[in-house]
Amino acid sequence: MTTHDANNVAQLKAKIADVRFPMFTWQDAHGHLLSQPMTKEDVDDDGGIWFFTSTLTSLWDCIAHRPQVNLAFANPDDSLYVSVSGTAERVVDRELIRAKWNTGAQAWFPAGPDDEHAVLVRVDPHSAEYWDSNDSKMVRMFAIAKAAVTGTTPDMDSEHRTLKL
Repeated sequence: MTTHDANNVAQLKAKIADVRFPMFTWQDAHGHLLSQPMTKEDVDDDGGIWFFTSTLTSLWDCIAHRPQVNLAFANPDDSLYVSVSGTAERVVDRELIRAKWNTGAQAWFPAGPDDEHAVLVRVDPHSAEYWDSNDSKMVRMFAIAKAAVTGTTPDMDSEHRTLKL
């Protein structure tokens, strides 16, 4: 595991805390990008983002050869969008799988944590970029409508930042 800037890790954890299902993007053997929604299980103290998957998936196969991935988190109701670039690591550790086991994992792997196909993926983030509006939804809608009528850009209280991890 890599040691990351603790402040940036804390900020990333806070930003994605309430977004449970990011889109997980990886490359297949031909370099084509593939994406699917995944359930975020945990963010560890070093910023690693954990997921359950199956050894029978193309994601599992592809990240063995092309581990560079992207995670896209979105909470449109709060105008929060986070893009995380990182390296995916395949983890087959039955003790750790048991420790992270939950009812969601049980739904996908009815045989339980000892199912030979139940494995973990940990994404070690390199950087995260986020866009976060501090205005309420009503204020954002008004600013967009006003900009459309006046031919200007919306004036909103928002934050855009890149976190190097």
